[in-house]
Amino acid sequence: MLQAKNLQLTGAAGRPFLLDLFFRPDGQRKPIVLFAHGFKGFKDWGHWHLIGQQFARAGMVFLPFNFSHNGTTLARPAEFADLDAFGQNNYSKELADLRAVLAWLHHGPAELPAHEADLSRIYLIGHSRGGAIASIFAHEDARIGRLALWASVSRLDYAWQGEGFIAQWAAQGQYEVVNGRTGQSMPIYYQMYRDFKANEERFSVGRALQQFNRPLLIVHGTADPAVPVEAAHALYRAKNDAELQLIEGADHVFGGSHPYEQQELPLHSQLLASHTLRFFGQP
Repeated sequence: MLQAKNLQLTGAAGRPFLLDLFFRPDGQRKPIVLFAHGFKGFKDWGHWHLIGQQFARAGMVFLPFNFSHNGTTLARPAEFADLDAFGQNNYSKELADLRAVLAWLHHGPAELPAHEADLSRIYLIGHSRGGAIASIFAHEDARIGRLALWASVSRLDYAWQGEGFIAQWAAQGQYEVVNGRTGQSMPIYYQMYRDFKANEERFSVGRALQQFNRPLLIVHGTADPAVPVEAAHALYRAKNDAELQLIEGADHVFGGSHPYEQQELPLHSQLLASHTLRFFGQP
């Protein structure tokens, strides 16, 4: 199995970001699966690499990437080493990063020869907040043939609903979230809300899915403490010809953790991968 690690692209606002490739070079043109991580996530989190290996064994190219402003850096791709970049992130930038990945693929990178990649079969997975970004991107870009949402939020203003929250955010210029794993206090600058309001109709996940005319898979754990399972039902209501798979007892990361030291996927992630591989046309 070939693993091309930490390939560098240029993303939103000229900021570089990294991506990986997992595939078995066999001379056969394979579907390409892009993986968009969620809030406070990154491509090297936990057990995502094991899922990438499983997709590669099933005859696909698995391509996880770091959003350019997720707070990681080229030198430290699995740490939140640049909190100012994290604070400067917004949804327009994440969509621009996805466009950069598609442009790179269609440019014909040497690391993914044309005889190994089927550009007519590009699929997209989004986890958590990345699911909402993936929904909007897939609606806007017809090159995405299938979309899978893993533990996805159903709206992009989910964290801003408290009374007086927006006014306080505007007055202070930022609010902060605590990373429970690292203990870091991570800023979110008010520019994110300005970006959201300037693009509010475009950033409606429900609207994007209502107009999305290709196959959709929604997978969610019934015991998700971060994004309640009701979000999956809301996504399904927006596109009720989607396939909805609820994994009984699964949490937000389907049994994974960071760091993840085991060599086998946890049971709930095995089910997650199985549902998704079948949806993407694999045995």
